[in-house]
Amino acid sequence: MSAISASMVKELRERTGLGMMECKKALVESEGDIELAIDNLRKASGLKAAKKADRTAADGVVTVKVAEDGSYGVLVEVNSETDFVARDENFLAFVGKVVDKAFAEKQSDVAALMAGELEDARSALVQKIGENIGVRRIVVIEAAAGVVGAYVHSNNRIAVITELKGGDVELAKDVSMHVAAVNPQVVNPDQVAPEVVEKEKDIIKAQPDMAGKPAEIVEKMMVGRINKFLKEVSLTEQAFVKNPEVTVGKLVKDAGAEVVSFTRFEVGEGIEKAEVDFAAEVAAQVQASKG
Repeated sequence: MSAISASMVKELRERTGLGMMECKKALVESEGDIELAIDNLRKASGLKAAKKADRTAADGVVTVKVAEDGSYGVLVEVNSETDFVARDENFLAFVGKVVDKAFAEKQSDVAALMAGELEDARSALVQKIGENIGVRRIVVIEAAAGVVGAYVHSNNRIAVITELKGGDVELAKDVSMHVAAVNPQVVNPDQVAPEVVEKEKDIIKAQPDMAGKPAEIVEKMMVGRINKFLKEVSLTEQAFVKNPEVTVGKLVKDAGAEVVSFTRFEVGEGIEKAEVDFAAEVAAQVQASKG
């Protein structure tokens, strides 16, 4: 059997990003053949990635890419298990590849986008970093009669893409910044679902100050509070964060534009993250090693 030198282990580590002991073991198994060792490690990487797949990836980053002319843009969320990995340069480089491909292909289907090289890159990254990593969702917005603009908050955890009818990219970016900060639920009040309005009415009716009042007074008070609620959840009715003297609707209208839609991604929203009892997990691993 060929002797495994330190320089061979170093070369394999540099080419794969794996640990020293794993590289040395692979070289021993391949009898010093570096190319064969790489092939064997690639074959094993799928299995190692799969072992991480049951771990919840609820951290990560969101990012956007918009065409210079504002004709279209993409919004992407890529998850990791921890905030530490979400700041890792290798992870961020992978995120860059994902958004670049989604942008180039105008692709919002995650499975279709990941097929082939990107999935190989993801699996290799899982093996290198040791955490589950996944592309969760992508949206592609194309401007039908205006522009698309976007905003990513400095922590890379909230991103918004907005489509305007008319206007320009900077205005769309300002509206996106507002959406990131305030988190409206709809563009206009008339877009609030009837069942949401009815639920809000039930809540208002049950409030203590409604008790004992005549029906017509209750109705009048309820109309006022519903209107207030609709303004609070509607983008166009909200005071613009950069200038509270005007609403977002007025800001956009004064620029000769109209908000068509917005999409807001916040890292991990809606993902149920399992609570892990680390003491129990370590104890289980120790017990398993004894068996």
